[in-house]
Amino acid sequence: MRTVNAAGLAIGDDAPPRIMGVLNVSKESPYKPSVFNDSAEAAEYVDTELIDQGADIVDIGLESANKKFEVLSAEDELDRLETALAVVESVSGDAVFSIETRYHEVAEAAIEGGFDMVNDICGFADPEMPRVCEEYDVAVAKMASPPDLERPGAVERVDDIYDALELNGFTDKTIVDPAFGGWSEEKTLEDDRETFHRLREFRGYGRPILVSINRKNFLRDVAGRSTEEALSVSLAATAMAVERGAHVVRTHDVAETRDAALIGREFTRERVRETGDIAIEELDVTTAGDAARHLDRLGADTEPAAESVVRTVELTGVSDEERATLDTVAREAGVTFVVGSDRDRLLLLGTPGGFARLRAAVDDPDGTLDAALERLPTA
Repeated sequence: MRTVNAAGLAIGDDAPPRIMGVLNVSKESPYKPSVFNDSAEAAEYVDTELIDQGADIVDIGLESANKKFEVLSAEDELDRLETALAVVESVSGDAVFSIETRYHEVAEAAIEGGFDMVNDICGFADPEMPRVCEEYDVAVAKMASPPDLERPGAVERVDDIYDALELNGFTDKTIVDPAFGGWSEEKTLEDDRETFHRLREFRGYGRPILVSINRKNFLRDVAGRSTEEALSVSLAATAMAVERGAHVVRTHDVAETRDAALIGREFTRERVRETGDIAIEELDVTTAGDAARHLDRLGADTEPAAESVVRTVELTGVSDEERATLDTVAREAGVTFVVGSDRDRLLLLGTPGGFARLRAAVDDPDGTLDAALERLPTA
C-alpha cells in the first residue's frame, strides 16, 4: 500500500486516518450548515468548525453534484472559484485544501490560486485531469464515475466501480473513492451496502481509500433515521470503514468523525512486518474477490484467488454415515476435516475452491447433507 503525500500530509496505512471536512459555496448543496457565499463567514466556519475540530483536509465544493440539479459548466465553476480562493486566503488554521471539481481548467486555476489537492467527482472523465494533477504534483481523490462529465458517480452496479476507477489510469498520488451515495436513479441502497461490505477489495489497488459516508441514505435506512438524526449511524460506519482499510473520511461532523475513525484505527490489525530490506505485508483478504483484486493488481492470473482464503466452519447434527462421507470426500477436495471428542461437532477448514470441490463431490441421495453444504462459503 503506497503512502500519498498531499502537501506534506501523509495518507496511507502508516498514517492516522485523515478527516476531510466539507465547505460548500454552492447554494444548491443540501447540507445548509456547510453552505456559504460570504468568504469571511466561510473562513470563520473553516477555522472553528473544521480545522479546530480536527479536519486534516478541507474540501471546498463549487456546486452540488445532486442528480436533481443541472450540471454547471467549467465557466460557471470558475466564477464560483473566486469565493473559494478568498476563503483559502482568509483561513488562519493549517490544513490541506482540496477543490471538488470535474474539470481540469478549474483544478488548474484552483491549484495556482493556493489549493493543495483535487477531489475529482467524475473520476478522470476529463482526460486532462490526471495530466494537470501530475504536472502540479498534487494528490487527487478519484471517485468512481462513468466516462461522462455530466454523470458524476452514476455507477449503476457495484462491479462497474472497478472499471470506473481505472478510467484514464492513475497518477502517483491518486486516492480512490468507490462513490457512496444516490448518484443515479438506478443505484440502490443495497448497491451502497454491497460496496461497503466489499470495501476491503479496493485495497487491491494498492492506493489509499477515501469514503464519503456521512449521513448517507444507505446507513440511515438501516436504523430508520432522518438526516438530522443520522450522526450515530455515520459514526458506527466510520469506525468500520477505517478498520476495513479506509484512509480518508469525508464528513460534515468533524470532531465526532475523528473520534470514530481513531477507534477504527486502534482496533485494526497490524499487517506489515519488516526485517532488513524485506517487508512482509499480510494482505487484507477475507474473500476470493479480495484475493482476485490483489492478483489483478500484480498483473497475475486470478485463478488462484479461490485457493487464497481459508475459511473454517463448524457443523453439528451430522449422522455417522454423513460424517464418513465427509471424511472421505474432504481429503480429495483438499479440505481439512476435524471431529470433536464428543463426535457431535466437526470442523471443516478449507479454501473457497476446496469447499466448491467438496460440494460437487458429495453424493447424498436424501439431500440433507447436500442442502447443508450449499451454505459453505465458496466465494
